[in-house]
Amino acid sequence: MSTSSASRPERAAPSGLLRPALSRVARPVLPRVARGRVPRGAPLALALFAAVRLAGVAAVIVGAHLDGHPAGRILAHSWDSRWYLHIATHGYGRLIWITPAGAVQTDWAFFPLYPALVRAVTVFLPFVTPGQAGLMVAWGAAIVAAYGVYAIGHHLYGRAVATALVALWAVLPHAVELTIAYTESLFAALAAWSLYCVLKGRWLWAGALAALAGLARPTGFAVAVAVCVAAVYEALRRRGRVPARLWAGALLAPLGWLGYVLCVGLRTGDLLGGYFRVQSAWDSRFDFGAGAVRFLGALFLYGGGVVYPMALVIVVVCLVLFGLLCLDRAPLVLVVFAGVLILLVIGGSGSFSSKPRFLLPVFPLLVPPARALARSWRVRPARALLVGGALAVVSLLYGAYVMVVAHSPL
Repeated sequence: MSTSSASRPERAAPSGLLRPALSRVARPVLPRVARGRVPRGAPLALALFAAVRLAGVAAVIVGAHLDGHPAGRILAHSWDSRWYLHIATHGYGRLIWITPAGAVQTDWAFFPLYPALVRAVTVFLPFVTPGQAGLMVAWGAAIVAAYGVYAIGHHLYGRAVATALVALWAVLPHAVELTIAYTESLFAALAAWSLYCVLKGRWLWAGALAALAGLARPTGFAVAVAVCVAAVYEALRRRGRVPARLWAGALLAPLGWLGYVLCVGLRTGDLLGGYFRVQSAWDSRFDFGAGAVRFLGALFLYGGGVVYPMALVIVVVCLVLFGLLCLDRAPLVLVVFAGVLILLVIGGSGSFSSKPRFLLPVFPLLVPPARALARSWRVRPARALLVGGALAVVSLLYGAYVMVVAHSPL
C-alpha cells in the first residue's frame, strides 16, 4: 500500500507510505487553496457535483409538492435534524424524549460541531432561520468535501480519476443525504482534507482536521485511527527519523472525539461510561454485528419494502468495494479509514436503514470503480456517459423516494 503521488494518471503509486516530500518543510494546505492553486479540472468536477446534487434537491422539492408536504421541512427538519437545530438554538440539556420502552433519550448523544456552526450562522446572519442555516452549513460542507475528494484523487491518480471519483460520489443512491440538515457532509469534508494532509505529509493539519471530525460525528474516531496508524507506519518505515510534527499531529487527532466523550461523561456523573450510556438509550452501541444479523433474519422472513433491501445492497456493495480497495494497493491511510468506518457502521446497533447514510463519507471505496470509469471514458466515452447517467437517474429517484415517500429513519 502506498500514499505516494503518481506522476501520470492511472500509474500505481510506488512503495512507501508518504512522499519523500515529508522531509521538506510542509506548507499548510488551506492557504495554498486560498492563493488560487486549484488542481486542474477541479472547477469542472465541483460544477458536476453541484449540478447533480442540486438536481437531487429539486427532485425532493417536486416530490414534496406532489405529496402535499413543505419541502423546507423535509430538507431541514427530518429526524435527527430537529435535535441538531434545537441544540443550535437552545444548547444542550434542554431536550429529552422518553421512548415507549421507557428509555430516556437526551441531546447529549449528538456531537457539537454541526450545531455550533449552525448557531454561528444565525448569529452573524440573524435574518436566517436555524433550518436555513443548517442547510447552508450542509451544502457548503458538501462542496468542500467534494473538493477534498477531488484533491485526493488528483494527487494519487490524476485528473480523470479524480473527476470520476467526485462524479461517483455525487450519484450514490443515498447521496441526497449530503444536502439535508445532517452532519454527513461536514464530517466528509473534514475527513477528506485530513486524509489529504496525511498523503501530503502535513501532519499538524491532518491532526487538527481529524480532531474537528471527532467533534462532528461519533464515527470521527475512524479519522483519528487512520491518522495515528499512518503516523506509526511512517515512523517505522523511516526508523524513527521523523519530524516532531508527525507525533504532534497523531496526538492531536483523537482529542476532539475523546474530549466530547469525556465531557458527556462528566456531565452525566460517569466520566468513562456516561457517553456510552447516553448512546445506549438511543439503541446505539457496538454489538459486533448482532443487531445486523437479527435484521437480516427479519428481512428475509418478513420483507422490508424498498428502503431496507436497498440498505442491505448498499452495505454488501461497500464490503465488496473495500476488498477491491485493498487489492488495488490503495494508500494505507485510506484503507484504514474505510475499514474502521465500515466496522463501526456494520458492527453497530440501531436502524439498518441509517447505515447507508453513515457510509456516505467512505469515499475511498469508490477509488476502484473511479479508475475503471476513467479507463472506460478514454476508450468508450459513450458507455461511460451511459453508466454515469443511469446512476444519476437512480440517485435522483431513490433520493426523492427516501426523503418524501419512505418513513424509515434516515
